[in-house]
Amino acid sequence: MLKVRDIMTQEVIAIQDTATVAQAIALMQYHKVRSLIIEHPEGQTAYGIITERDIVYRVMAVGKDPHEIGVQELVREPCITAHPDLTVEEMAQLFAAAGIQRAPVIDGQQLLGIISVTDLVMKTDGKQNYQADWLALQVENALKHARIICGDPQTQISKECSVAWDVVEAFEDQAALNGAI
Repeated sequence: MLKVRDIMTQEVIAIQDTATVAQAIALMQYHKVRSLIIEHPEGQTAYGIITERDIVYRVMAVGKDPHEIGVQELVREPCITAHPDLTVEEMAQLFAAAGIQRAPVIDGQQLLGIISVTDLVMKTDGKQNYQADWLALQVENALKHARIICGDPQTQISKECSVAWDVVEAFEDQAALNGAI
């Protein structure tokens, strides 16, 4: 199963929290990116993010001068971050629940990369082989059940044991056909 660490963009373009929006625009244009990570000030642990949408909606659309506005004025707090071990499905759910399109990937206090909805769409097959994952889980659960029922020969109920192993075999056959195991 793909994790955030497998599809995140590792090269992160960051800007100091003391920079202006004009500097952020120039940096975005130079690196051809749609967001920048705001580096946390000395002694603080939180990262921030500024996106092109923040700039357009909160600076340009209201007629503010990007040379006079600091990036720290646009940082959304708290900054929603992603852990590198989140699954792609969990990350998609986080994006949907928070209404965001990108997040810094943080492990402890270390910035590892950035993940975006574009990464989810462009670096996966879209369906993430959820059926194969579901089948693998069903095989695992059926095996546990069969082992519980058939584990102790003295308490073994032969009919239930046989049915349990039939279920395991059926899930294994289906999983093999779908490439899950």
